[in-house]
Amino acid sequence: MHSHIGEIYAAITALFWTFTALAFTSAGKKIGSLAVNFWRLIVGLFFVLLWGTITLGTTFPLDVPLMGWVWLLVSGFIGVFLGDLFLFKAFIITGPRVALLIMTLSPPMAALLSYFFLGETMSPIAILGMVMGLIGIGMVIISRKEKKAGEISSKKLALRYSAKGILFSLVGAIGQASGLVMSKAGLEYVDSAFHATQIRLYAGLFGFLLLISYLRRWKQIFTAAKNIKAFATLSLGAFFGPFLGISFSMLAITYANPGIVQTITSANPVLIIPFSIFVFKEKVQLIEIIGAIVAVAGVTLFFV
Repeated sequence: MHSHIGEIYAAITALFWTFTALAFTSAGKKIGSLAVNFWRLIVGLFFVLLWGTITLGTTFPLDVPLMGWVWLLVSGFIGVFLGDLFLFKAFIITGPRVALLIMTLSPPMAALLSYFFLGETMSPIAILGMVMGLIGIGMVIISRKEKKAGEISSKKLALRYSAKGILFSLVGAIGQASGLVMSKAGLEYVDSAFHATQIRLYAGLFGFLLLISYLRRWKQIFTAAKNIKAFATLSLGAFFGPFLGISFSMLAITYANPGIVQTITSANPVLIIPFSIFVFKEKVQLIEIIGAIVAVAGVTLFFV
């Protein structure tokens, strides 16, 4: 059991992130992705601070050395702020199912970054896994549409979903992968995954404070908090995401390779399909279900 504890934490994280994606997408459609990002960090920090005070006997991670703070703050700024900024916008544009599918590209990115910066090894079969992942994603986002020119008709490849949403998902994947690898380095200096989470959330919140101030959106942010139904949904997502999700992902990468952790948590595109059909009433084609399975299988193969 102990030898696979990191993988178990990662599997639990995958479930948490599935619930989180559903909750934040629902809230985001009501109050906007920027408000969701800001308030979910406030609520998430509240849970983390409360948990640390009760279980660890300390509210703030004052015993973390400077290098630990540096790695985790940079990790949080890139992953929690930049990565989630684009990912949450993609949730609203393309829906959580497609956005999370494109996020399956983050495991190869995380593994490559771990190889170059942390000296962790990759399997020779990685290229095949990456190709399978790209093929699976392509099966979902690309379709063949018939185009008529006079009497001649031809089929042209076209994107099934918004190009902007797909681009935002890709940027989110890069941010998540980079942030996770930097978290791995930062965890060398921290005894508690919850303290690591707290530091990362501080960095993410700082990023959104700067962005909201620059955009002068504070009025909209506080108005959004008055939407009781959206705020309740957001709080549920914050409990499973910034609190439990990030904390369990920190626990997972403490015991396992960041790429393997990302692989297991990348099962979201398959886990979320039933919810997309029954909750968001999406018409999911068979080719898209197969594509999601192929992409996740490819990511898994990447670390065989």
